[in-house]
Amino acid sequence: MSVAEAPRYASTWLDLREPADAAARATELADELRGRLADVPDPVILDLGCGTGSMARWLAPRLDGRQHWILQDRDPDLLGVAAASMIGSGGAITVETRQGDITELSAADLEGVSLVTASALLDLLDADDAARLAGACAESGTPALLTLSVSGLAELSPAEPLDGPLNSAFNEHLRQHVAGRTLLGAEAVEVISAAFEERGATVHARPSRWHLGPDRRELIAEWLRGWVTAASTRLGRAASVEHEIDEYLRRRLAQAAAGELTVVVHHTDLLALPGEAS
Repeated sequence: MSVAEAPRYASTWLDLREPADAAARATELADELRGRLADVPDPVILDLGCGTGSMARWLAPRLDGRQHWILQDRDPDLLGVAAASMIGSGGAITVETRQGDITELSAADLEGVSLVTASALLDLLDADDAARLAGACAESGTPALLTLSVSGLAELSPAEPLDGPLNSAFNEHLRQHVAGRTLLGAEAVEVISAAFEERGATVHARPSRWHLGPDRRELIAEWLRGWVTAASTRLGRAASVEHEIDEYLRRRLAQAAAGELTVVVHHTDLLALPGEAS
């Protein structure tokens, strides 16, 4: 998957999901990292696919001392937003931007890097990308904190019969073929974990679920539209099916607007520590 082929995400969607992301991430993995980096003077953190910089805004305050963040993304507009958002973080935090693609990462790119981070990104990789990422981190001895990877399950309450078929269809959509490559989708956590472990790393996995209720109505609505639209591409184009899906989305959006719908979207956070396997 090249830079040109990768999907683009609007900063408005990234801004909308940031509070839910922050609440979901596994803080115990950040605590583990803080201890690991305590003896590293001025650690350098490479944030892959940084988007608007939400990972840096979440993690930087949880780490001690001075830090230098390299914000990398394929989208120059998002890089500008991310860098501007870190202004005012204080003298302890310095930032640079780098336009690049996670699928082209090598050990040479990690020279002098103390930590690799990424958020909501692994499902867009294929098996070769996973091996390349794990290999680069293993060869350079760089730990990786990879958060909010989709786990393949969304729970809506009140439940409806179409929830399950849509969930399955959405997972099929995530495994789409792009330019002859099969994206990992909800299998990303398993594949990435195995790739790191095969290269001698210890991998810690923790759940990081979105818990969305009436206080997240706008996010629920935007998530619903994207989830249903993606899933519908796998459920056929018969008029009866399209009508059923349209009615489902209309009904669910009305429930969300009324504060009557809650959604739990399952993700997993991974912390890979090279060289610590027994």
